[in-house]
Amino acid sequence: MTLPQSGDTVYVHFTARLDDGIVIEESEDGAPFEAVLGAGTINPAFDEALRTLTEGESTTITLPPEKAYGKYNTRLVFKLKRKRLDLKGNIQEGSLVRVTLPEGKKAYVSILSIDEKKVVVDANHPHAGETIHYTLTLERIEPASEDRARSIGLEEQK
Repeated sequence: MTLPQSGDTVYVHFTARLDDGIVIEESEDGAPFEAVLGAGTINPAFDEALRTLTEGESTTITLPPEKAYGKYNTRLVFKLKRKRLDLKGNIQEGSLVRVTLPEGKKAYVSILSIDEKKVVVDANHPHAGETIHYTLTLERIEPASEDRARSIGLEEQK
């Protein structure tokens, strides 16, 4: 029974569900996602949960909004002048578009309302404010080589 450690590459199948059971995301085309434990590239709760599994085992973890996609922030709902946006195609309420915000950053936003002069957008993640339940199945562990562990600064943790 080998448990994954920092620097190991893990191959994981996952399903993300809302409280009502609706699946919002899952491993694509049956292919597992790949992550290196301890490298900071996955949610810390996933990293922690995966360290308790052996190959073939599954677990379900529940992430409250602040550990998933964040709490819903009403300050991320705002009006923009339509002429300042480069909206292409048939943009309508509910569309997800990439915009340049006033401070120059680019972001994906949902269109809440649109008219000839202004657009009201929501820059929250579509699942902000929601609790997400993840089922994780550890398909395979690829132990870290010393070189790989050293390259991500984990050699002292192995």
